[in-house]
Amino acid sequence: MREVSGILVAAHDLKAPLTTIRQLALALDGMDEEGEGIRTEMVNVSERALRQVNDLVKLPQLEEGLFKMEPVAIRAVCDDVLEELVGLFDFDRQNFKVRYQNRSRLVTANKELLSSVIYNFLSNAIHYSSGRKTRTELLVGERAGKIRVEIRDFGPALPIKIWREMKDGFIAEPKSIAMRPGSSGLGLYIASKFAKYMDAKVGAVRHRDGTSFFVELAISKQMSLWGLE
Repeated sequence: MREVSGILVAAHDLKAPLTTIRQLALALDGMDEEGEGIRTEMVNVSERALRQVNDLVKLPQLEEGLFKMEPVAIRAVCDDVLEELVGLFDFDRQNFKVRYQNRSRLVTANKELLSSVIYNFLSNAIHYSSGRKTRTELLVGERAGKIRVEIRDFGPALPIKIWREMKDGFIAEPKSIAMRPGSSGLGLYIASKFAKYMDAKVGAVRHRDGTSFFVELAISKQMSLWGLE
C-alpha cells in the first residue's frame, strides 16, 4: 500500500496533538456562553479528526485480514452512527429523514469498518444541511439482492471525475474536492478501501441539487438468535 505510506506517517504524528487539544478543551471551565460554544466546537472538531486518523491507521491492517467478517444488523449500525453525529454537529434530528425499507436485517460485513463508511457519508451530508432548511436523508433498502445504504445530501454537485471513480466503486487515492468545500475526499477514499475489503460496493448519484452516496452489501443468510434474517 505504497500510496498511503506518507499519509500513515502524518496520521501517527497528528494523533498525539489532536488528543492533547481535545483534553485541553475538555479541561476548560468557567466560561461564558460564547466561550462554551468555542470549547464545544474545539472538542467536536478534534474528535472528528481523531476518528479519521484512527481510520487511516487501519488501512495497513486490511492487507493483513485483521477485520472479521460476520452478520451485522444494518439498522443498528446506522442508528449508532446517527446518534454520534447528532451529538458532534449539534444537529436537530428532526432535520434528518430516515427510511428503513429493507426486509432482510443482516448484512455480511465488519461492524467497525461499516460504521466508518456510513459515518463518512453521513458527516459530509450533515455538513451541507447544518444551518439550512434542507434535510439530510438516509435510506436503507434492498436492490438486486443486496442491502443498499444511501445518504442524500443537498450540497454542490460532485465533480464528474470523482463521480466516475465512485461509479467504478473505488477511489484510487485521496483527493481534495474543491467544488464541495468541507467535504472530505479523504473520507471517500477511506470508505472505498473499507468497502472493497468487505466485498461491498460504494457509489454516487449526481442530482441537480446535491449527491447521493451509497454502499451496497451482501445480505447475510445466517439466522440470528433473535430471528433477524
